[in-house]
Amino acid sequence: MTHCILIGAPVDSGQQRPGCLMGPAAYRVARLMDTLAALGHSVEDRGDLSPIEVEQQAHPNPAVLHLGETLAWTRALKAAGEAASAEGLPIFMGGDHSLSLGSVAGVAAHARRLGRPLFVLWLDAHSDIHTPVTTESGNLHGTPLAYLAGRPGFDDFPPFPAPVPEENICLFGIRSVDPAEHAALEQSEITINDMRVLDEYGFAVPMRAFLDKVRTAGGMLHVSLDVDFLDPSIAPAVGTTVPGGATFREAHLVCELIHESGLMTSLDLVELNPFLDDRGRTAKMMVDLVGSLMGRKVFDRPTRSG
Repeated sequence: MTHCILIGAPVDSGQQRPGCLMGPAAYRVARLMDTLAALGHSVEDRGDLSPIEVEQQAHPNPAVLHLGETLAWTRALKAAGEAASAEGLPIFMGGDHSLSLGSVAGVAAHARRLGRPLFVLWLDAHSDIHTPVTTESGNLHGTPLAYLAGRPGFDDFPPFPAPVPEENICLFGIRSVDPAEHAALEQSEITINDMRVLDEYGFAVPMRAFLDKVRTAGGMLHVSLDVDFLDPSIAPAVGTTVPGGATFREAHLVCELIHESGLMTSLDLVELNPFLDDRGRTAKMMVDLVGSLMGRKVFDRPTRSG
């Protein structure tokens, strides 16, 4: 069984709709610890991080928002992620997706120390491959993929430890890409399984193909699960809803396949905004998916009363 280390990351600086800072508390209320423990895993909750040394910082792109705060979160999350990776499987409870600027940096530093390649699976409606230079919205939750891939434009950020080769990155479930991101992806080696691909081939075939690639390379796998990977009809508590996402069954299939591979070494849970939720529905859904990622099968689920 696995030693799961929960790291609360109440990050709200990467976007403009307040509420994601309540995400870690919502996961605890939705009994994430109990779910993991019931599957036989040991669980350690390290509480919520706080950003340190927050400084006001301007950027040449005047659209960029909350740069100083996001940089402080990146440093704090990198340190916490690197330390936790040496002791177990870190689960970063967010918080908006800018937390991945730090979480992936931490696990990348650990992978480099072990001499193993890091792979990243991005379960998301968006590609998040802007840089602080190219973003028009100024929302830094749209930049972590570019940062971890070592793309230019992050001069204010700590140098990313061992950037992840683009061929080791898989975008899965994307369906909202703006023109600048589209142009960047066309020039990249990133595996793109958008919803058109998944509609044509199903979820299992592309997922198994990527997992086989990780296994063949002896790689470590970081999974970044954004609430908006799911269809908003089943997961409304996100500020970036995009119709046409994964259904309950499709999402659980993805998570079960990841578990069966035995490859996942770290996990982000991002963009949960409890303020937008319906009686904790989305938080419970996300905890249910973590259960599948950590070994629970569909047929293990009890029938719920109406």
